[in-house]
Amino acid sequence: MSIIINTRLNDPHLDAQVSSSQRQLAIAVSVANQQASNIPLNLCLILDHSGSMEGKPLETVKQAAYQLVDKLQPGDRLSVVAFDHRAKVIVNNQIIDDQESVKRKISQLRPSGGTAIDEGLRLAIDEINKGRKDCISQALLLTDGENEHGNNDRCLKLAHLAAEYKITVNALGFGHEWNQDVLEKIADAGVGTLAHIQKPEDAIGEFARLFTRMQSVSLTNTYLLLTCSPQVRLAELKPIAQVAPDTIELPVQREGEKYLVRLGDLMKDMQRVVLANLYIGQLPAGEQAIAQVQIRYDDPALGKDSLLTEPVLVKGNMMSVYQPAIDPQVQQYIFALAKYRQTQIAETKLQQGDRVGAATMLQTAAKTALQMGDTNAATVLQTSATHLQAGQDLSEAEKKQTRIVSKTILQ
Repeated sequence: MSIIINTRLNDPHLDAQVSSSQRQLAIAVSVANQQASNIPLNLCLILDHSGSMEGKPLETVKQAAYQLVDKLQPGDRLSVVAFDHRAKVIVNNQIIDDQESVKRKISQLRPSGGTAIDEGLRLAIDEINKGRKDCISQALLLTDGENEHGNNDRCLKLAHLAAEYKITVNALGFGHEWNQDVLEKIADAGVGTLAHIQKPEDAIGEFARLFTRMQSVSLTNTYLLLTCSPQVRLAELKPIAQVAPDTIELPVQREGEKYLVRLGDLMKDMQRVVLANLYIGQLPAGEQAIAQVQIRYDDPALGKDSLLTEPVLVKGNMMSVYQPAIDPQVQQYIFALAKYRQTQIAETKLQQGDRVGAATMLQTAAKTALQMGDTNAATVLQTSATHLQAGQDLSEAEKKQTRIVSKTILQ
């Protein structure tokens, strides 16, 4: 497998007469379209079977899990962890050659107790670690409730531990009572996916969508390595964010002269795009080096870790007489990030009791969504704003949907 890196500044033209210019650098990373390598999947299902899942929710989740088990390929590994206020392993990590036996064990789940997400995560990490070698290691966490019998800080520590072990955790919130902040942070820690199952009948489709993503993973544990030229610096506040396929604020580490950002898994048919916020100092007129980009990655098909791409040089054109050259594609990425951050500000204002401020920011986010052609998000955001302006409280369903549309473009 080989990696394609495309870099674009939102405006590659810079004014040589000013002391500092701000630019957004879009870095798109994708896998070259090659024949599938059939890398085994090492998957753990982490299923909430607390009392609130009684009836159709749990039965539909079982059906979704059965279909997923049937889709496993020869050589794939599976484990299943179930949790209420405790957690237990109901299928030990193993290469699956008897799907019916696995489905029988899942069918025995019964609703009971409360919710302790961290206990489920802890056991899942243990199980996944048994089969990590030369595999795509993924977890799918499903819950419908608050973590009332667990510890949210421990959840986040375990999510970061999973990332250190090269495990991607995808989080599915079922219904309307789950803690969106905790599940989002769990998914973001490993650059996984946060999804919302609004109705029981949606479970099968969401399981299938996430499983398709997992099957398309080619390279794992990828990192962006960004080196800035001497007159260039990375912004101090929220310097880098992923904007596709989902919007995620990405933590930045230093490794010598390089900035290091974890991107997680790379999929065959889906780009990962990040935006870096750069401040560029005054440079002589003409073409100038701005930054250098590399990707470090593991290739489980080859059994090789910490491979490096060739460096890609980012250049800007310093002009004595500045003429803008706005890149429309990068502008779309900027809109996507703005939509997410404006929605976050709205949520913070609402938590502080500032309903007017929250409604205003949601309207701004709706306008941003329209600018980027995301009409579904614009409708959801504007509806939430209108309800607040009318003196109504947002339902839990509206809050969840608002968060989801801020992070991604609904298909």
